[in-house]
Amino acid sequence: MTTPENPRAILALEDGTFFVGRGFGRRGETTGEVVFNTALCGYQEVLTDPSYRGQIVTMTYPHIGNYGVNEEDAESARPQVAGFVVREIATRASSWRSSGELNHYLEKAGVVGISEIDTRALTRHLRSRGAMRGIISTEAADPAALAERARRSRSMVGADLAREVTCAAAYTYGGHGAPESAAPRFRVVAYDFGIKRNILRLLTRAGCAVTVVPGGTGAAEVLARDPDGVFLSNGPGDPEACGYAVRAARELMRAPDPRPLFGICLGHQILGLACGGRTYKLKFGHRGANHPVRNLRTGQVEITAQNHGFAVDPSLFDRPEYELTHLNLNDDTVEGFAHRELSLFAVQYHPEASPGPHDSHYLFGEFVACMEARRSGRSAAAEVHA
Repeated sequence: MTTPENPRAILALEDGTFFVGRGFGRRGETTGEVVFNTALCGYQEVLTDPSYRGQIVTMTYPHIGNYGVNEEDAESARPQVAGFVVREIATRASSWRSSGELNHYLEKAGVVGISEIDTRALTRHLRSRGAMRGIISTEAADPAALAERARRSRSMVGADLAREVTCAAAYTYGGHGAPESAAPRFRVVAYDFGIKRNILRLLTRAGCAVTVVPGGTGAAEVLARDPDGVFLSNGPGDPEACGYAVRAARELMRAPDPRPLFGICLGHQILGLACGGRTYKLKFGHRGANHPVRNLRTGQVEITAQNHGFAVDPSLFDRPEYELTHLNLNDDTVEGFAHRELSLFAVQYHPEASPGPHDSHYLFGEFVACMEARRSGRSAAAEVHA
């Protein structure tokens, strides 16, 4: 039985498939690319990750909201998802860290959600047919009409969503969540294509003073700040739509005094394009906290947090100057690469994780080692392959 607090809601996909459930969060309608995340916890980090801009996220774990929400777990200033889909929404939070309930949090943030649908069936459908556009509505009753509106909504292919989530102006990190530490040893400029707070925390803990710049910042402006290293962040959308970022990365690579470059997620894809490679859209993407990745330099398998719908094409490694460093063990997609001479490396997954796993935190230490090597006159590229 529906109530004013939990009205009837419909999720309709562009192929005509639809699910009827109950709404939560804001009442109304929302469109986006429907994807799924396999993490067992960390729903607040998922909701506030800017890499999910423009997407309706389905959680495969059935009970969501059990431990509520709190300010400390947010990865940006507000929820970024276009919509949220769960099997069952918890209406009572049970955690000493909780400062509120998920339903009210999403209502205040203006996020439309749907619950009490078969999320297992939806996930199986997306796995077989691929991620597709969809719409959640608590207002319309005709699934066919909703599916048609989903087909007319924005496609993720060709969408430059990084411009929608980047900061408006450069700033020095020192806000919420910044740890207390000794005087920083290195200066890092971090491109904000949708940067997560935990990236900034880990860079700071590694001894870096971080200046965050908008995604459209040119290479000359970055180099004028005389950083020890440059970081390219995660972010949403199609990397090929970020031509301005690809040009800046290429110019940084070709600078007379190139600085160590480290990219993750969208930053990984942008560096892949800057190196002359290609990217392509995955069928349903990688999203969750349980993806196995083999580090080809050490042979170790890392369990990683991931959130991406595009990947770097392996044809990049037809060029002898590039090395494949990390491989996804589920589907053999590219998870990391490095330049054999320049101090440049990138990974597709999220080493900052938050809430976990933390297997890949070592990459921030490698970035610091590259900056230390450049400062001391050693080969910074050698640190990438150490």
